[in-house]
Amino acid sequence: MAEWTSAVGAAQLARLLSSQQDRPAGPGSRRPPAYRALADGIRLLVLEGRVPVAARLPAERELALSLSVSRTTVAAAYEALRGEGFLESRRGAGSWTAVPAGNPLPARGLEPLPPEALGSLIDLGCAALPAPEPWLTRAVQGALEELPPYAHTHGDYPAGLPALRAMIAERYTARGIPTMPEQIMVTTGAMGAIDAICHLFAGRGERIAVESPSYANILQLMREAGARLVPVAMADGLTGWDMDRWRQVLRDAAPRIAYVVADFHNPTGALADDDQRRRLVDAARSAGTVLIADETMSELWLDPEVRMPRPVCAFDPAGSTVITVGSASKAFWAGMRIGWVRAAPDVIRSLVAARAYADLGTPVLEQLAVNWLFGTGGWEQAVEVRRAQARANRDELVTAVRRELPAWEFEVPRGGLTLWVRTGGLSGSRLAEAGERVGVRVPSGPRFGVDGAFEGYVRLPFTVGGAVAEEAAARLAAAARLVESGAVGNAEAPRTFVA
Repeated sequence: MAEWTSAVGAAQLARLLSSQQDRPAGPGSRRPPAYRALADGIRLLVLEGRVPVAARLPAERELALSLSVSRTTVAAAYEALRGEGFLESRRGAGSWTAVPAGNPLPARGLEPLPPEALGSLIDLGCAALPAPEPWLTRAVQGALEELPPYAHTHGDYPAGLPALRAMIAERYTARGIPTMPEQIMVTTGAMGAIDAICHLFAGRGERIAVESPSYANILQLMREAGARLVPVAMADGLTGWDMDRWRQVLRDAAPRIAYVVADFHNPTGALADDDQRRRLVDAARSAGTVLIADETMSELWLDPEVRMPRPVCAFDPAGSTVITVGSASKAFWAGMRIGWVRAAPDVIRSLVAARAYADLGTPVLEQLAVNWLFGTGGWEQAVEVRRAQARANRDELVTAVRRELPAWEFEVPRGGLTLWVRTGGLSGSRLAEAGERVGVRVPSGPRFGVDGAFEGYVRLPFTVGGAVAEEAAARLAAAARLVESGAVGNAEAPRTFVA
């Protein structure tokens, strides 16, 4: 990359490096020279996404003081990282993290697998479950009954059907967020909503702050729109956001947009608390950043003791900072391509006006189906079916992976649809390649990062359970053995990323 977009302080980097000291060394390993250990530690932090790509590193003297090592050690480590492609430098601009050329993002893993291929390949790429019947059929039947009056019109409703807009507004109001129908636009899924928002607010070359890791398809959408992505590392574990990092990025990079998934984050499953939401909205308002809050997972809590925080937009009563995106695709069914935007009325008017040059509107029949679900109570019953499916799948997949791959590390999220797994030092990209050989499709970690981060991770969705989950874990273990043996990928390249 040509320049840095965020910065890591010396004290912060020292803390991150110290967290690696408790990791056991491999069998027969010897202690490397101090500069090599430091270079390997920084490289691992970049590959794991704990230090973002394009983050400015502290000056050599400053880091040496924080680590209590010589400046020569730091200089040698930086030089080693430059030689390996993990650091770039320019006189007067300092040094910033990078990922070597020749490590492109994997091209496979998230696109829906054709149904005819499901018999031979277990698909862990797409985080979507089958439809919760009989609610899909009942919703479509209800929609057909309501269709005749609309069939006598032109059928184009750029803002969405008035009845559905009113129903969505009522649902926000019931959650304690007073909302008018004029604040709602119905879209073709959440992807359509975010695409429209990005085109309205962020032209080509604009900076967009994103969680690191983040939802792969949204990252790709933003890249193709010409955005400059500014990654912000997540807090450790499932504790939500690191607010010190968010404040720093919003202040220093001044992104036009920030995209966040506060509710059972995809892929980590983290749940941001009320205080983090309030502080992020305040920081975005101060920086003049538009905050896109993706709520597509908000109804997918899986454990009964979970107490959901208030929506992100609850901390923006004036409606000047937060734009909320919702969808039926995760909570109900991926084939129900209905999403929506909640924003200030003037923003909705601008989005609707721009839609004339995009898709004109969203299918009427599907809007009527979602409206039927909302109006009859069918939605709540269908989502409860979805939670039960996801909960059972999660527990069975966790048990199977722990048995077959005990070296893999993860925390079990309390909601959402995905498990974010550290693969015991194995390359996630090579695991994805080996997985297709042995009959399991899994997306590698770099798909969810910026410029190749998270090589040591894979994402496992809660889409299979029972015997299929057990077989999927067994095939993943077989894929791991292929990678460990060197049978996958370039044998001259390192197969692990453990310092």
